Amino acid sequence: MDTLTRLEATIAERRAAAPTDSYVAKLHAGGVSKIAQKLGEEATETVIAALSESDDALIGESADLLFHLFVLLSARDIAFERVLAELDRREGLSGLEEKASRKE
Repeated sequence: MDTLTRLEATIAERRAAAPTDSYVAKLHAGGVSKIAQKLGEEATETVIAALSESDDALIGESADLLFHLFVLLSARDIAFERVLAELDRREGLSGLEEKASRKE
């Protein structure tokens, strides 16, 4: 089991806990909008770290960003496997081609 698979399983397990006992449960209790807001905050912190902080800070913020993305996917009942399938579908396409193929 790889790291991201274990993370997804841990989040699924902690989702059912009481919000006072688990950060994941607390985020889920706030709903998708609260989780999305937190993901946005983490994305901003990641950008700031990339531009003006150490490699270690960027690594830490990147881990936070991935964690909160997984919590958001969990809240929407979307398995990470579906994200991987989408990446697989895009493999071999140039970024410009892929973007042009999206429906407006």
